Amino acid sequence: MTKPLNSEDEERRKTLFKIAEELNKRTKKQAPEEGFRVVITGKGGVGKTTMTALLARLLARDGYRVLAVDEDPQMNLAHAIGIPKEVRDKIVPLNRNLDYIEEKTGARPGTNWGLYFSLTPDVRDVVDRFGVIGPDGVMLLVMGSVVQAAAGCLCPENALLDAVVKYINLRKGEIILMDTQAGLEHFGRALARGFKQAVILTEPTYNSVQVAVDAAKLARQLGIPYVHLVINKVKKDSQVEKVERILNELGFNDFTTKTVIPYDELVEEYDPEVEAILGNPDSPTYRKALELKEILLRYSGFL
Repeated sequence: MTKPLNSEDEERRKTLFKIAEELNKRTKKQAPEEGFRVVITGKGGVGKTTMTALLARLLARDGYRVLAVDEDPQMNLAHAIGIPKEVRDKIVPLNRNLDYIEEKTGARPGTNWGLYFSLTPDVRDVVDRFGVIGPDGVMLLVMGSVVQAAAGCLCPENALLDAVVKYINLRKGEIILMDTQAGLEHFGRALARGFKQAVILTEPTYNSVQVAVDAAKLARQLGIPYVHLVINKVKKDSQVEKVERILNELGFNDFTTKTVIPYDELVEEYDPEVEAILGNPDSPTYRKALELKEILLRYSGFL
């Protein structure tokens, strides 16, 4: 049973909804983007962080400017991309940087709300101030976990994270890849704005496929037009057939493309690092990541 809110918490909640409404009203119009954004999700453990890191490195090697955004609570993307431990240890997730949040929103997390909550925080400096450059020139931004919309909470941290995503306006040749926590329940309409593609990974198990279907349905509801399914860690053809049976049983098979990745011992051996995969052209994960990269470029209009 949910604990009843006291009068102070209830008043704070009402204030938050007013701020949320005002934020929506005051969203600034921007020129059409020339780059593209991809959200990558799936059940925990299916390989989404590995795939995000591979795609980021491969796209950067092709000359694109890549911003990899780590929004997964595990925060393993820096390790996967290949950023040294001494640098990783100094990374403070954006939603834990209280000074920056206070500077941008006028409200320090965990304190009383003032009259000066910024309704349109300017976050144009966020990448320069908090981005970490990794191998191949990939820029990493560790955001931390977004509070789920179902919790009915708009807090200073969420206002900042939402603003970061919305106000980074991509120029030609620029790409955002967002590695998210399992599922897309937290990925609301504000965050989804500008994301035209979703990559959803699954293993050939019922539970994993069910999570993938739920994520794909929500991606469609959020208006993401291109939803790509990646069936990972496949050891035999019958497992792909099993996934198709489950999809039909669940009554959803509306994917723009499907990519099948055979089981790869390299991934298991070096997880979460991708350097060994990138250095082995015979790796099935490497070959399929190349295919998926081409798919994303094609559906973005870059090819």
